[in-house]
Amino acid sequence: MAKRKEFGSLYDLFAAIPDEQAAIDWFREIRWANGEYCPYCGHDEIYTFTDRRTFKCADCRQRFSIRVGTIFEYSKIPLRKWLAAIWVITSHKKGIASTQLARDLGITQKSAWFMLHRLRHAARTRSFNRQLRGTVEVDETFFGGKDKNKPVHRRGRKEKKTAVFGVLERQGELRAKPIKSVSVMTDEIRKNVAPGMRLMTDEWPAFQYFSGRYEHGSVKHSDNEYVRKGTDVHINTIEGFWSQLKRQVYGIHHWVSAKHLHRYVDESVWRYNRRELGEVGRMREFLTRVDGRLTYPALIAKA
Repeated sequence: MAKRKEFGSLYDLFAAIPDEQAAIDWFREIRWANGEYCPYCGHDEIYTFTDRRTFKCADCRQRFSIRVGTIFEYSKIPLRKWLAAIWVITSHKKGIASTQLARDLGITQKSAWFMLHRLRHAARTRSFNRQLRGTVEVDETFFGGKDKNKPVHRRGRKEKKTAVFGVLERQGELRAKPIKSVSVMTDEIRKNVAPGMRLMTDEWPAFQYFSGRYEHGSVKHSDNEYVRKGTDVHINTIEGFWSQLKRQVYGIHHWVSAKHLHRYVDESVWRYNRRELGEVGRMREFLTRVDGRLTYPALIAKA
């Protein structure tokens, strides 16, 4: 069965899942790993039709496919192509541009763009179950583009950049999201970091107020200090993530709007937090998160 195979490349994936039925069967094994259920009423007695693609609930009598109730619902793109897109977005450290995915899968750029956003919707952070502990690095970065890279008619304008806040537990979890203002960072730190932990920051003055709540260490970037001499005081780990995120945004996508920036951040954070898993492990974990839909009208609606 495909679930027992390891595929370290896209070629291996297509060899392990050679047709659409194999893709359906593999997704069915993952989605219903703990038992079959109806996506409409949740009943656990399901009839399977002879085509192996259609199911019927014994209680509410609704017919459905394995896609119903997931990000794949109402998509005309074969599930096998969806799995290829998932392999790419979970395996490539900087993701993939919709133009490139469209060429690779033989679909339109608009379809590829919508597909990637539905995958980012699945990768979003639902909730935080615990506060971070141990040594935690805190930092922020900004997105908005350099003036020289803007179209001629926009150069010279003072356009507000979008701040992204991040907290990283060394040897543990990363959390990051766009914020409206750097003034909310203090509240985000209290929300995400348990009291009494070691907090690593730069020299931003507001961080000094945490000296009583945390064991606080800081580096002074304005003096070219990136590691406090003779200590482990630094924020180099989270700055390494910012570098990777910016290579994704500016190198792969070239530009993203403030409206959709959180989706790209979620995608990158999801990959970072699962970097120790192999390709199949990341894909299987991703496919457990695909419940729920993101509609095109909701995606393009004004913020």
